[in-house]
Amino acid sequence: MKQLLHALAIVLLLVNCKSQKEMVTYNTETLKIIPVSPNSFIHVTYLETDDFGKVACNGLVYINNNEAIVFDTPTTSEVSLELIKWIAEVKKSEISAVIINHFHGDCLGGLAAFHELAIPSFASNKTIALAQHNNFTVPQIGFDDAMEVAVGNENVINRYFGEAHTTDNIISYIPSEHLLFGGCLVKSINASKGFTGDANTAQWSTTVQKIKEAYPDVKLIIPGHGKAGDVKLLDYTMELFK
Repeated sequence: MKQLLHALAIVLLLVNCKSQKEMVTYNTETLKIIPVSPNSFIHVTYLETDDFGKVACNGLVYINNNEAIVFDTPTTSEVSLELIKWIAEVKKSEISAVIINHFHGDCLGGLAAFHELAIPSFASNKTIALAQHNNFTVPQIGFDDAMEVAVGNENVINRYFGEAHTTDNIISYIPSEHLLFGGCLVKSINASKGFTGDANTAQWSTTVQKIKEAYPDVKLIIPGHGKAGDVKLLDYTMELFK
């Protein structure tokens, strides 16, 4: 009986490993792409930092009727071109917009590559001002509180709920997917507070509570770093910054 259970455990382990490998649809030293639904894909790129070393940074690609929106760019223009090529050649889709979550380099470090290809970029007016102030590539089209951006037959909702990781951070919500891209405003389970040099830690939990109340039907949440999850990510983030 013990031998049978041992053999079964090995089989389950192998199946689990195989399924985990299949979750990554594209993987190089600079870019990893992870499907989370037939239409939504996390893109992971890497940023060298002084305080945290090499950090994996999450963005998102959403595709609808061969149109794509990219949420946050890869960390460099070179890797952005790699992602753009994958969307065009593998997914046979054209990028209609790139949405910037906030003004840090892990969100807009590769924005110039999109502009060079005449792909329009959207961000809050707060992000545009901060990008200008820091001499970063500046998103082109701004909004104050909320803006919907069309992709295929879907409208993606982009909203500012308040200060948290930065004063300008937004979230993006895809209604048909029940998917929320939180960026660095949302922490993965067991994550640390991370970089708080531009944060409003006193306001952070309140901002996340507003997001939770606004989207009670959310099923999948993508944080700026670490693994995706469900509404527990919002609860964890609120608890972390209480």
